[in-house]
Amino acid sequence: MADTGRQSMTDKAASTMKPDSQKSMTEQVGDKMKGMSDSVASTLQPQSEKSTTQKVGDSMSGNSNEGQESLMEKAKHATGMGDSETK
Repeated sequence: MADTGRQSMTDKAASTMKPDSQKSMTEQVGDKMKGMSDSVASTLQPQSEKSTTQKVGDSMSGNSNEGQESLMEKAKHATGMGDSETK
């Protein structure tokens, strides 16, 4: 379960597992907006106030905000499900 105001782990996983090539433009934009919103929320929420589940979720989704690809994005690219851009 995600902390208040945060994207759930289920939402993140579902968004990541569907290849970008199978998403409509609306889905892609929605995913980007949700991801950006969650990243901002991750940055604003002190680590000490995050649940253990949220800390794990942030770690896996790359919400450390260091401009690096998340583990999920790396896996998506490795399986050929990501977009063609490389980071």
